[in-house]
Amino acid sequence: MRIKSLVSALGVAALGCALSVPLAAHHSFAAEYDGTAVITLKGVITKVERINPHGWIYIDVKGANGAVANWAVETGAPNALAKAGVKKDSLPVGKEVIITGFRAKDGSNAINGNKISLADGTDFMLGTSNTAVPGYQEIRGDEKK
Repeated sequence: MRIKSLVSALGVAALGCALSVPLAAHHSFAAEYDGTAVITLKGVITKVERINPHGWIYIDVKGANGAVANWAVETGAPNALAKAGVKKDSLPVGKEVIITGFRAKDGSNAINGNKISLADGTDFMLGTSNTAVPGYQEIRGDEKK
């Protein structure tokens, strides 16, 4: 009986610890981005994170006043990028790019990426989570078979 009580107490304590750790929340496109606020950024890649559930591309963008600001571009998951033809070496740090996407509602330097264009004319879809974008199902791999 003592062992069952001890195991139960340890289980409750472990559950309490697990619940006290904040979890990363996954929000919908509409909660974070404005689907009507299309923005185009031209800059240089500073970092690429191919992680789940969304990847990130960071670029330095020079403003009209000459100041440089770092922007975060949310992309689809690594498998969505792979389906769009984005390989691990497609977007190296230091490469100049033009990215089109949807502006963050909170006004921060963040967008949900739709398309990235390279200087050589190569375009990639970024796996946006905005379901209103033409070709969304194909980008995400959700097309009907």
